[in-house]
Amino acid sequence: MTASLRRWLLAACLVLLTQTAGHAQQAPAPQSAEARQQELIAAGAAAERTGTNGPADIPLLDQAVLHLPESMLFVPPNEASRLLRAWGNRVPTAPVGLVLGTARNDDWVVVIRFVKEGYIKDDDAKDWKADELLTSIREGAEESNKDRVARGFEEMEVIGWIAPPKYDPATHRLVWSLAQKRKGQPDGGVQAVNYNTYALGRDGYFSLALLTDSKRIATERQVAGALLAGLSYLDGKRYEDFNASTDHIAEYGLAALVGVVAAKKLGLLALAGVFVLKFAKIGAVLLAGAGLALRKIFRGRRNTGGDA
Repeated sequence: MTASLRRWLLAACLVLLTQTAGHAQQAPAPQSAEARQQELIAAGAAAERTGTNGPADIPLLDQAVLHLPESMLFVPPNEASRLLRAWGNRVPTAPVGLVLGTARNDDWVVVIRFVKEGYIKDDDAKDWKADELLTSIREGAEESNKDRVARGFEEMEVIGWIAPPKYDPATHRLVWSLAQKRKGQPDGGVQAVNYNTYALGRDGYFSLALLTDSKRIATERQVAGALLAGLSYLDGKRYEDFNASTDHIAEYGLAALVGVVAAKKLGLLALAGVFVLKFAKIGAVLLAGAGLALRKIFRGRRNTGGDA
C-alpha cells in the first residue's frame, strides 16, 4: 500500500473511532464509527488493488487520454466512488477516477470527472463576478452539509478565494481555487483547499479537482498543472473540432459553469470532506482495533495489478 494512502487511512481510522455522530431531522441513522472504520479500510484496499501506477497512459472514457506521471496512482471509477464515500463525501455520480500521489510526502488527491453536456461557449469568461460565484458555492456547501451530518461526518465551511477564476482561451483551460475548513475550526490554522482545473472539449469538459491544504498548495498546485497538461483529447473530441452545424451547444456558458453548475450540480465542495480525515491529529498510541486492521492491509505488497 502506498505511503500516502497508508497515512490517510490511519488518520481516518482514528477520527472514525473517536468522532461523535451527528444527526439530522428525518434522516437515516448514521453508521457507527466502527462500521465507517471498516468500510474505510476496505475501500482503501480496493483502491490499491485495482489502481494503475504511473507512468502509464490512462484512457478516459471515449474522450481523452491521461498521461499519468511516475509516483502517481490512478483509481478506477467504482473504487474511486467507494473511497470518496468512505471519506465522507456525497457522490451523486461516479467520477472518471481518482489520482493519488505515491511519493513519501504526498498527501493530495485529484478527483477527475467528465460532464457531457455539449460545447461550452467561452466568450463570457471576461465577465467573472467573483463575489456572486463565492456566494453560490457557499450555498452548495451548506446543502452538502445536510448529507454529511446525516451520515455522522462534520460540516465544512467555505472561507474564500485562494485564486479567483482564470481562463486561458488559447488552451481552453480554466483554473480556480477556494479555501475551506471544518465548521468550528479556529481561524488562522491550516485550511483545506480545492484547486479546481477544467479542460474544455467538443462534447463537454473534464474537471480535475486537487484536494490539498493551505500549507502545501504553493507546491502541490504543480500537480494539478501537470495532470491538466497531461490530459489530451482524442482527435475529433477537441474543443477546436466543434462543428456548429451538427454539435450540441451547452445551455450555459463558462461563467455559469463555474458559478452555478460547479457549486450545486457537481457538488465539488462535497469533496472537501476528505480533509476531516486529513487534519486528524494522530495520537502516540493506536487504538487496538484500527491498528490491527491496518497492519493486515499494510503487510501486502505494493500494487502491481494483483492482490494487495
